[in-house]
Amino acid sequence: MHSSERNLVHALPLFRGVKDVHFDQLISGAFLQRFPQHVVLINEGQQPDFLHIIIDGMVELFATAANRETTIEILRPVTTFILAAVIRDEVYLKSARTLTPTQILMIPTPTVREVFAKDAAFARAVVDELALRYRGLVRTVKELKLHSGAERLANWILDMDRQQGETGSIELPYGKRTLASFLGMTPENLSRNLTALTDYSVTCHGRRIVIADREKLQLLAQQKDLIYG
Repeated sequence: MHSSERNLVHALPLFRGVKDVHFDQLISGAFLQRFPQHVVLINEGQQPDFLHIIIDGMVELFATAANRETTIEILRPVTTFILAAVIRDEVYLKSARTLTPTQILMIPTPTVREVFAKDAAFARAVVDELALRYRGLVRTVKELKLHSGAERLANWILDMDRQQGETGSIELPYGKRTLASFLGMTPENLSRNLTALTDYSVTCHGRRIVIADREKLQLLAQQKDLIYG
């Protein structure tokens, strides 16, 4: 691992307070690997071999049942997945695949648990990370249950616009089918909701979405509640 990549990982909240000797232990058995697009990295039901850290690229967490599939989360650098399974040494409840060419740091699960048991700062950071993910999950459930499809889409568009510099013109970072699954819709419902957003000055041109009136879209999105706060 290059020193710049090592520093990038060490700066993560999960590792920031870890003693140097323990961080060196974590990194000593780790390795960086590049994966092409659409590679399944882990499968739900498997025992975790590694803690995965996304250094570059984009990863989709998804689950399947009865020949159905849903997107649970879409992760960007620099972040870990799936920490809970690693710490508890229990099977993955989600699968993961690359949405783009991706570089991932992989730390062996036994090493992670060993350092967790003896480094107090790392243990606190793990608890904080798991609490953060739990709160994110609660927000997702509330969004699905309390907001309409059009409201969820409006919030996603506003969030993506912030990530891309608030220009009022965003480029879809992944396909519409993945977006629909992430928002809890069918592709047909996503298409209908995109059409409905023309009443809120939003237009779609292929993979580009243009916001002509951000305030009008914000009124639909209702971002002042505790789902999005």
